[in-house]
Amino acid sequence: MNNENHKLFVYGSLRSGFRNPVYQYLTKYFTLVGEAVVKGKLYDLGDYPAAATTEEEKFISGELYVINNPLEFSWAIGQLDDYEGLNVEAGETPMYKREEVTAYHGGKPHTTWIYWYNGNLSGKPEIESGDLLQYLQQKNKP
Repeated sequence: MNNENHKLFVYGSLRSGFRNPVYQYLTKYFTLVGEAVVKGKLYDLGDYPAAATTEEEKFISGELYVINNPLEFSWAIGQLDDYEGLNVEAGETPMYKREEVTAYHGGKPHTTWIYWYNGNLSGKPEIESGDLLQYLQQKNKP
């Protein structure tokens, strides 16, 4: 095994509970390791969530995935970069940025990729639990 990072942490529409069409793509190339957390804050932007780094002791809940075939990682992550809006026209600002971060799965640290929001979050509602699925279930209760 080489030292390249072939893991991905997802916290929003790519989580298994959402059954997003892109999730089918994700599971074609990546295998779910399990539930994990990353230090950060989660925000509700209406149609989608946004994650941001923080110095506070707050954590985002999500899922940790590992690539099935390391030789396919560059291509597979490139497709997800497209989905997350990283590849923009000259002069445009990407909505998200992909960075390495430490995720904790079963108490053990894993270096993984995450998509951080790349815009201004001031005034946006924070998802205090850090768990989008839980938040949406509570928000949508009658």
